[in-house]
Amino acid sequence: MAGMVNFVKLKNKTSQMNSIIRVTREFTFEMAHVLWNYDGPCRNVHGHSYRLFVTISGVPVNDNKNPKNGMVFDFADLKAIVLKEIVGVFDHAVVVSRDFDREKIAMFKETFGNTVIVDYQPTCENLVTDFAQRIRKLMPPGIRLHNLKLYETAKSCAEWFASDNEELKYE
Repeated sequence: MAGMVNFVKLKNKTSQMNSIIRVTREFTFEMAHVLWNYDGPCRNVHGHSYRLFVTISGVPVNDNKNPKNGMVFDFADLKAIVLKEIVGVFDHAVVVSRDFDREKIAMFKETFGNTVIVDYQPTCENLVTDFAQRIRKLMPPGIRLHNLKLYETAKSCAEWFASDNEELKYE
């Protein structure tokens, strides 16, 4: 009888291996930005220590022959994507909107060196949206970018959720 109970428990554990799981990796980087035409202090060049939480979801690999067995997605692979697409681009950069006049953009490039020009106002909200698009396009089949949380300060963040944005496609 005791052996039968153990078998049932193992069977239930095996069926749970098909569950969708979310995994999250945190990244940090330093970045400066300036908000064009803003009416507050962020109209001046200033920097932040950003914290980015990337959450993906999927079913863990269930194949003893696969070196990724038990993983939704290898954290090292997620790290490589985020380092290439976000941290490698934005870390220690000054980010400015293309809406600045060309003279100011040239001055930013000359003064600060690593200047990233974007097609949007570089607010925390717009940055997290941009980051989601950069990461989302590189997710392999079966892996879904679930959400991003970008802290601009210790107390302020913006979040992007795939589920919120899928609804926008149908409007």
